[in-house]
Order: sequence, then structure tokens, then C-alpha cells
Amino acid sequence: MRRIPEPAPGIIRTVSSREVYRNPWLSLREDVVERPDGSRGLYSVVDRPDYAVVIAAEHGGFHLVDQYRYPVRGRYWEFPQGCFPPGRNGTAEELGRAELAEETGLSAASWTALGTPYGWHGASGQAFTVFLATGLSTGPPRREHEEQDMRHRWVPRAEFERMILAGEIRDDSTLAAYLLLQLHERPAR
Repeated sequence: MRRIPEPAPGIIRTVSSREVYRNPWLSLREDVVERPDGSRGLYSVVDRPDYAVVIAAEHGGFHLVDQYRYPVRGRYWEFPQGCFPPGRNGTAEELGRAELAEETGLSAASWTALGTPYGWHGASGQAFTVFLATGLSTGPPRREHEEQDMRHRWVPRAEFERMILAGEIRDDSTLAAYLLLQLHERPAR
């Protein structure tokens, strides 16, 4: 996990911090904070490792995956994405390559980083790097046990946009990634 620097004077500062929960994928801490006016409050923060989101593009469309998402009790399509398992680390591109191969079996000859937004900056410092992956080659997926219900399919771009409007794609990381792709594709002004 990246360390978030302490803010400049005049901004909310951390007075104390304590971890209240931890498992192999995340930790939760409660920070006592002091606001610029001197008042104090409690801030809960979820610490999770950064992740990668991969736009695997070819033939005017994208490769998507879908799986059952327990917290929202539904299946939704999204771009391949994930973080390193506990005990592993590497660069954002290495992570993107691993996630694409794991979830779809695809590998890419060309990788372009499009940006690194925060995923939930009101409660976490977790960020994700978005990659455009092209020059795709196929292979067998190597899904983790938790991904056993995952499905993979290619959709044309028009179908992708229809899926967004129909609520079949609701993942915020996928939507942010698509915006970064659209900005990347714009001619220079």
C-alpha cells in the first residue's frame, strides 16, 4: 500500500490512529483527527492495496468479465481488474498483466497507462491504475478459487455503452476507466 503523506498546515491532521480490524485483504483503522478550527472527530479508513483495471481492446470492442458480487447481490460486467494477493507485489503494469491473464487468458503486446484515480477516496487511499491493452493473444484463464463463477466475453463498443445505460455495467472503476479511454482517444487540442 502506498503511504499517504501527512497534510500541510491548515488541513485536517491525524492526532492518533488505531487498527480495529484486519484480514488478508484489508484493514480498518479509526483515526482521531483535528480540523483546521481545532475541533476533533473520528475518521474511519479502509486500507487496501492498489489495483489495476485493464481495458483489453480489439476489433472495435472490449473484453469484459462478470461474476457474482456478494455485497450488491448481483452479477455485473466489468473490465478485468484486481490487486496482488497477500504477500505478492510488483509494478502496476505487472499487476495488470497478471489480472488480464488470470481472468481472461489474454496477454497483450502493448500497454498504455491512462491514469490512476482513487477508487473510494472518501474512505480509503486505495487507487487503481487504468491500462489500455492491445495486440491481444489468447490463452487459458488461470482464475483464483474465488473467481470460479467468472464469465468472459468480448462486446462491441456500442453494446458496451448500451450495457452501461441498461445498468448491466455498474462498476465505478470500469466507468472511470472508460472515461479515461475516451479522453485518451480525443485528438490533441
